[in-house]
Amino acid sequence: MKGIFVTGTDTGVGKTVVSAAIVKALAKTGLSIGAMKPVETGCREVAGLLDPSDGMFLRKIAGMDDSIDVVTPERYENPLAPMVAAVLENRPVNLEKVFEAFKGLSQRYEFMVVEGVGGLLVPISGDYFVSDLIKRLGLPVVIVARASLGTINHTLLTVKHASREGLEVKGVIINNHCPPENSLAEKTNPDVLRGLCPVPVLGVLPYLENVTGEGLDRLADYIDIGLLV
Repeated sequence: MKGIFVTGTDTGVGKTVVSAAIVKALAKTGLSIGAMKPVETGCREVAGLLDPSDGMFLRKIAGMDDSIDVVTPERYENPLAPMVAAVLENRPVNLEKVFEAFKGLSQRYEFMVVEGVGGLLVPISGDYFVSDLIKRLGLPVVIVARASLGTINHTLLTVKHASREGLEVKGVIINNHCPPENSLAEKTNPDVLRGLCPVPVLGVLPYLENVTGEGLDRLADYIDIGLLV
């Protein structure tokens, strides 16, 4: 089974959009692509059920007909780290449910794109972190980084921690997830990371104002997909 796990240097760096763009890029190779967001917090309640907007979006972009209960098996209302949301909502994260869902999807699709929640050290349950989930799923990692000031430190720390945890990092994708400020940091960060980072920069994605299928197709062209498969 082939696949990748998409994590971030921080929350709100645009992992879902980047994951969707990766799905689009991989689909062009002819592989059947499945997508998954195992745990999602900050879900809205709709008709008495929690609606995982990120999971729903990934399922749509991948063209999957699988139940959202498989694509995003664990969902919480509070926009917090899963461990914290689980305590507040009195419902522990069911990791076995996550593993079973992943196993089922990985048997249906040739390549899986799995989006994490936050960064590597976001706690899922007790002392079980996102990095532990990645190891359990046995997937290499793509790190999504912001383009703005501070990303050099955040990115290098994330790559270094992943290495210490024994994770294989395929590379970094720099995502302009906010309207560009055209700052000096935004202009110089990609080349600085190419020089300092021990893993490749797989792409620098421009800001996408409206996330549509056509827009994601354009973003997909910025990703060096040859290094992912």
